[in-house]
Amino acid sequence: MPLNPAPLSPTPASHGPRSVPGSPVPLMGEEDRNWMLDTLLSLLQTPSPSGRTDAVMQLVGDIVTDLGLPFSLTRRGAMVAQLPGASPTTDRALVVHADTIGCMVADLKDNGRLKVIPIGTFSARFAAGSRVRIFRDGTEHFLTGTIMTLLASGHAFGDAIDSQPGDWDNVEVRVDAQVSDAEGLRRLGIQVGDTVALAASPELTDTGFIVSRHLDGKAGVAIALALARAASRGELVLPHRTDLMVTITEEVGHGASGGLSPEVAELVSIDNAVCAPGQHSIEHGVTIPMADLHGPFDYHLTRRLCRMAAADRIPYTRDIFHFYRSDVAAAIEAGAMARAALVAFGLDGSHGWERTQVSSLEATYALLARWLASPLTFEEWDAQPTGSLKGFPSSRQPAQAEQWVPLTRGDFDEPGTPASGETWPPTGAN
Repeated sequence: MPLNPAPLSPTPASHGPRSVPGSPVPLMGEEDRNWMLDTLLSLLQTPSPSGRTDAVMQLVGDIVTDLGLPFSLTRRGAMVAQLPGASPTTDRALVVHADTIGCMVADLKDNGRLKVIPIGTFSARFAAGSRVRIFRDGTEHFLTGTIMTLLASGHAFGDAIDSQPGDWDNVEVRVDAQVSDAEGLRRLGIQVGDTVALAASPELTDTGFIVSRHLDGKAGVAIALALARAASRGELVLPHRTDLMVTITEEVGHGASGGLSPEVAELVSIDNAVCAPGQHSIEHGVTIPMADLHGPFDYHLTRRLCRMAAADRIPYTRDIFHFYRSDVAAAIEAGAMARAALVAFGLDGSHGWERTQVSSLEATYALLARWLASPLTFEEWDAQPTGSLKGFPSSRQPAQAEQWVPLTRGDFDEPGTPASGETWPPTGAN
């Protein structure tokens, strides 16, 4: 079904999930949904902690090749693919990240186990109990293991298992091999700096949930690839050429810090929405964050996305992420001069055992399809990176001016109007 939008309603958005009377617009067809979910499962089951992402980028590259879309890779493996559009320049970018959290071997312990440090930011409490793959240098073969707490057995340590600290110094990797000392680990070919990937173990429930590790990032990649597929098949018609950027270091803060075209006027990143007490994100719709740890997103673009969701009856909400940053922050800090926003699928338990809803992925897809099929926020103004004050659309962000106070005391009306009274400071004052 073509995704060309109807004219956008200017209905303003208020806070909270949207429920519009009548049947909402269809989000995705069954075949498109199944393709997206199959792609997501393939991504989830391809380990890709930051720093070891070549395999997942090979998978993404094969998918984009099958779609017939041109793309290039950086030396390190980040991708920029081109989605066809009517504009002569690349005016938009859709950014996602394929890297995940993970661990790295920090020491080979005398007891035959591994000390690890986290790749990315997450709690050792979430890591404990995880099945892992240990990737050694120069071989495609891996070892398996489990992240264990130091006091792992109640039969051995009694109640002490409940009072031990939950930090990274109190977990270790038990390797699935007959090894009891550091020398045995060396004989297995394990070295400091080897990557330890947490198994995703994805599960689709009959209630529409997806439960897995590493949904953060990879669900966004699956959504973006589904949009690229629709564009490649002519089902999604874009007025603006668009770069699809897949980054490989978002979890460690670099993300989209390089590789964006200077022509890009609008940048939207797909990432997870924080579903937790004190947050407003939702699992059954799309979340449009107003700000994150880095600061506010673009005023006009975020409000326009809200209006699009309301007009198309897409369940959505607004939120602020207090301990969170995304590819958008890396791009802006690196000097990107684009309007920038984040669109997020609901995620409970981020960086642990994560859970999202298929309906949330569909809602995110629908909103982004609407955005991609629309003109730029300000078609004329946004077409160039700079412009004159005469064309600046300042009236679209109104603010009531404060009453002007002159540097002379007395009555006044407006700036520049002569006022009676003494000047300040008084003549002759010390």
